[in-house]
Amino acid sequence: MSAIDQDDALRECAALFRLGRDVAGALRMVELFEAVLPQIEPQAGAVVLQAMLDAQQRQDWLALADYLEYELLHLVEQGASH
Repeated sequence: MSAIDQDDALRECAALFRLGRDVAGALRMVELFEAVLPQIEPQAGAVVLQAMLDAQQRQDWLALADYLEYELLHLVEQGASH
């Protein structure tokens, strides 16, 4: 998956959560994690992933969408630039 495709996929996944489609979003999120986790710095990634999991557990779909679209996307972009 190219960097542009990953960016689009993260945004699309975030949109699913914003639309209340949490099951579809969660399934897509698992696929995305497999693609992006090897590209991000482990310590920063762990902090963001824990925050995302906490938001998912609280069923705070808007926070989860924000983490996907802004925090995780930023980490992926940083990883791609190194």
